[in-house]
Amino acid sequence: MKRRKALKWTLIGVGGGVGAVVLGGAGTLGYIWTEAKLDTAGKVDFANPLAVPPLAESTQDPSGARIFKLEIQSGTVAFKDGRETETWGINGPFLGPTIRAKRGEEVAFAVHNGLAEGTSLHWHGMHLPSVMDGGPHQEVEPDGVWAPQWTMNQPAATLWYHPHPHGRTGNHVYRGLAGMFIVDDDESEGLGLPSEYGVDDLPVIVQDRKFNDDNQFQKDGSFMSMQGFLGDAIMVNGTLAPYFDVTTRLVRLRLLNGSVSRLYNFGFSDGRPFSLIATDGGLLPKAWETDGLQLSPGERAEIVVAFEPGEQVVLRSNPAEEGYTGPLGRFNGGDDRLDICEFRAAENLADTTAIPETMGTAPDLAEAEIAAERSFSLSGFNQINGESMDPRRIDFAVREGTVEVWEVDNADGFMHNFHVHDVQYQVLTVDGRVPPERLRGWKDTVQLVPQRKYRLAMRFADYTDPNLPYMYHCHILAHEDSGMMGQFVVLGEGEEIGQVPATGSVHSHG
Repeated sequence: MKRRKALKWTLIGVGGGVGAVVLGGAGTLGYIWTEAKLDTAGKVDFANPLAVPPLAESTQDPSGARIFKLEIQSGTVAFKDGRETETWGINGPFLGPTIRAKRGEEVAFAVHNGLAEGTSLHWHGMHLPSVMDGGPHQEVEPDGVWAPQWTMNQPAATLWYHPHPHGRTGNHVYRGLAGMFIVDDDESEGLGLPSEYGVDDLPVIVQDRKFNDDNQFQKDGSFMSMQGFLGDAIMVNGTLAPYFDVTTRLVRLRLLNGSVSRLYNFGFSDGRPFSLIATDGGLLPKAWETDGLQLSPGERAEIVVAFEPGEQVVLRSNPAEEGYTGPLGRFNGGDDRLDICEFRAAENLADTTAIPETMGTAPDLAEAEIAAERSFSLSGFNQINGESMDPRRIDFAVREGTVEVWEVDNADGFMHNFHVHDVQYQVLTVDGRVPPERLRGWKDTVQLVPQRKYRLAMRFADYTDPNLPYMYHCHILAHEDSGMMGQFVVLGEGEEIGQVPATGSVHSHG
């Protein structure tokens, strides 16, 4: 399944077109075009049982807060026969445990950095004070300890956590630092949805990797890719060629695109329909039936799929339905077809769960009073509105308690997406039209199809800090690390923008 390296070339231009100076003429160009498509459908042996990340253990302090200890560490993993792969992980050699907490709970963390370089942990999708956010201003030095604490203050949702050091996020995620964070609440627990963790309620962290001849992760960018790295091996929860033994008729899959650059268009090998029940920010008001779901890096979705006794079916990523112009899709993985995980149903399946008629709460910001409108245009590898990230610059301030509408567009012919810290937003329109079904729930990350305008409504509530900013950025991590990111603060009444602290200075060390 390895791609062969083609001849060197020079890329000309960035926008909607691409030119190449290729040695060898049209024949070589045709070879490069053919080799740019990766197709593993029917070629994966599915020899390994799917690993299910353990639930993170916690203790309770005298105040009632739940305390989680997270150790960021290096290690090795035997992904393949031969030499073990050098990796990073959290409470283990690769990836991290699933953190699970309930709305209204007080949670506290003791995050120890056991690596030889600084890193951080950002709680992606979480509504929390900026000082607890784990962004680039909260880098934990080697042997340092960071101790964030906050009250869970949002509906049930599938979130995740990953590093966010300035300029190095992609490398740290690629080496293995990531995990799922599940938020529960009373309403979701009473719905009768599949909910037994690891049985009919599965974390599905999908990532791509590339191995060299010595079984080590290759980190070089893919040939001709404008998104950065694209791997030729797919893993789920750190498992290559995984299979899962199904014991229930309905299974809830918590899909997370945890890759640094790759887009996935999820579906099943037999084209069966499934039900989308939740997006980034939580449960939809009602399920939406589909047979395909496209997720860009950082996006999550919860789906429920039905199985019949004794059958086998493969979760697959099909070629992208949208997101690229011209030939750029093929060179950025848009034409790839990838087998991800095989599901093997038992001869007898338990049938005790169902998808209810009504579930979550619909986004409600379409009629809200708008305090301000802003525009953001993403272009190249490192610019939003013509500027690159400066950790010492606060780009703007918003007022606590207000609703703003941000119009965001991708000015290029290749993929970007847009993530905002602290808030879940409503996609009001896409190019003036009602958004597609998959974008009608609460979102914190959205793929930006080239040349379309996305109007996003978001409410800034509860937390203020004039000095410590939240981030907004492209979640294609090569783009984020190159500077496609900005920062804003949330101000209370009478507050003005303060002075952002130096990166890495706003936490304690052990």
